[in-house]
Amino acid sequence: MAGNDRVIVGVTGASGIQYAQRLLQVLGDQGLETHVVFSDAAFDVWRAELDVPCDPKKPDLKAFAGTDGKFLLYRNTQVGAPPASGSFRHRGMVICPCTMATLGRVANGTGDGLIGRAAEVTLKERRKLLMVTRETPLSLIALRNMVQVTEAGGTIIDANPGFYTRPQTVQDMVDFVVARVLDQLGVDHEVGQRWGEK
Repeated sequence: MAGNDRVIVGVTGASGIQYAQRLLQVLGDQGLETHVVFSDAAFDVWRAELDVPCDPKKPDLKAFAGTDGKFLLYRNTQVGAPPASGSFRHRGMVICPCTMATLGRVANGTGDGLIGRAAEVTLKERRKLLMVTRETPLSLIALRNMVQVTEAGGTIIDANPGFYTRPQTVQDMVDFVVARVLDQLGVDHEVGQRWGEK
């Protein structure tokens, strides 16, 4: 599999799992091989925020994403899985949504678990790392961690929908953020509405 056809998606326990759900749907529809890692807390958020059944021991990613995509699922404890290796080629990694704790661990090179390890390897290999943070207000510590990740080559995408597109639904606001993620990954898409386009 060519690296350009692969994406890593880490899903952590921040509120906003709808962003991950929509991202996986689009990546699945595009036929990209998507390597997915859920933290334990992400399953708790899945159950709290969605009407999609969730069994953490055997999560149904196709039901979660609503598409028959090429998904490969790992437990966060699988630190020896392929995404943890620098030789694993991929288009980029997205942590969506990203907790402040995950941000802090990646910023300081202390990632525990597969999500953190894969993120650190992505940075050292100079591949794209996108962290979709969803927190407010932000502490000075969080802001400094964002700067550190950015200086190391990562990109912070705050889950902040714009309103110039006049969103009518929650899905419209989710699409606004997911479209920014897809743009950064270089994935062609028709998600959301671009400024000046109908």
